[in-house]
Amino acid sequence: MGQEGAGIVVVGGGQAAASIAAKLRGLGYVGAVTVIGAEPVPPYQRPPLSKGYLLGEMPLDRLTLRGDDWWAANGVALRMGTRVTGIDRAAKTVQTEAGVIGYEQLALCTGASPRRLPATIGGDLPGVFTVRNLADVDAMAPEFRPGRRLVVIGGGYIGLEAAAVARKLGLTVTLVEAAARILGRVACTETADAIRALHRAHGVEIIEGTGLKRLTGDSHVTGAELTDGRLIPADFVITGIGVTPDAALAQAAGLTVANGIAVDEYCRTADPAIWAAGDCASFPHAGERLRLESVGNAIDMGETVAANMLGTNRPYLAKPWFWSDQFDAKLQIAGLNTGYDRVVARHAEGGLSNWYFRGDRLLAVDALNDPRAFMVGKRLIEGARPVTPAQIETTPDLKVLLK
Repeated sequence: MGQEGAGIVVVGGGQAAASIAAKLRGLGYVGAVTVIGAEPVPPYQRPPLSKGYLLGEMPLDRLTLRGDDWWAANGVALRMGTRVTGIDRAAKTVQTEAGVIGYEQLALCTGASPRRLPATIGGDLPGVFTVRNLADVDAMAPEFRPGRRLVVIGGGYIGLEAAAVARKLGLTVTLVEAAARILGRVACTETADAIRALHRAHGVEIIEGTGLKRLTGDSHVTGAELTDGRLIPADFVITGIGVTPDAALAQAAGLTVANGIAVDEYCRTADPAIWAAGDCASFPHAGERLRLESVGNAIDMGETVAANMLGTNRPYLAKPWFWSDQFDAKLQIAGLNTGYDRVVARHAEGGLSNWYFRGDRLLAVDALNDPRAFMVGKRLIEGARPVTPAQIETTPDLKVLLK
């Protein structure tokens, strides 16, 4: 395509990229905006991929974040199915498979890639899948037939959501977690216990504290051999063992990389003309460097980038929140539980909530089928309102804590 004109260029086709484009136009920016995505489809929602989309309850046209008419009406040029191969910071251009595109300001929203099992233990066998993008889910969807045997490697949210969908569709499911328990890095024992009970009640076999030795099979995966000698037969395998931020493009361009593309409090990289947002970016938070993998972070960070590109100079203040749908249960999480020393549990009709404290400071709340607790906890945390463990334990209606 040769070299195109300047303006603002966004690399990446996910939630953060879409948020930047929409916010730029919403704030009145009239210059050129170009979004370059490696996937062949316009920006879409990723969380429903492993839930409603895989279940067949949410068609592709409901996944897309903006209709084709919106991109056209707002003059945003989409370059989908186009991989960016390099950044020339001196010339202010990005190199793509289809040519060179110039920029005045550049946003990197390159996301993250799923970690894969090593090929030496069968990680590259046909029938082994990860859950990250539309192509991943489309590839595995034909496997989800009643009576098929699925082995899930990894007891985090992605693995648990895949297990729940498979059971709802009538598959036999075994989930293997090498750590002592599921959700070991992200949730307290009390939350993990509730999620484990939910899955077992629906027929998922959960094996904890046992590692994977290797996946078996020659031309296709046939099973999972565990470190205790057990062999679990499998028609296919899904791995949910975490993600790695896609920072290679930034690193090759000489930008600082530290648990992702490092940005300052304004979401700007070491190059004043280049910004980053979403799963790929790490930012200063509470004296440390934080990277969040969530829709909320991608939206808020993307909107901050757009505003700051136009000169707002507004620091990014993360308001972490997450959710996970499993069977008929919705787990909603507000805040970050890092460093907690106490958990206060509350039970509501049909639900429960676990409140994380460090001393008398509320850090986070996990709310399982308890949207009221989530709403109150989110507002308490975001407003930094003082609340004690005793108040959470003894207050009948938590809403009074917001007054």
